[in-house]
Amino acid sequence: MPTYNFYDSELDEEFEMFMKIAEREEYLRENPHIKPVVSAPSLISGTTVINKVPEGFKEVLSRVAEAHPESAVADRYGKKSIKNIRTKNIVNRHYEKAKKN
Repeated sequence: MPTYNFYDSELDEEFEMFMKIAEREEYLRENPHIKPVVSAPSLISGTTVINKVPEGFKEVLSRVAEAHPESAVADRYGKKSIKNIRTKNIVNRHYEKAKKN
């Protein structure tokens, strides 16, 4: 049975419940002030959460990083040369300095 996240608009709080999907549908019908909260599923293997990126997809991410060198994907999966790292550090230093003034 999965765990579902809900939001109670009367109490203004979020909570989770462990139930079957049929029970969830009935619970939502009986409690109109409760709304489901959409969240990313957790893939569980034993007692650890799996959040690894498959090797084949890392190649796709590296191509995305090459096409968008200033993105967060480029920071994590892009190829970094010494020149690019030093240039980015200098730009960040000047940006922080300008932000203070």
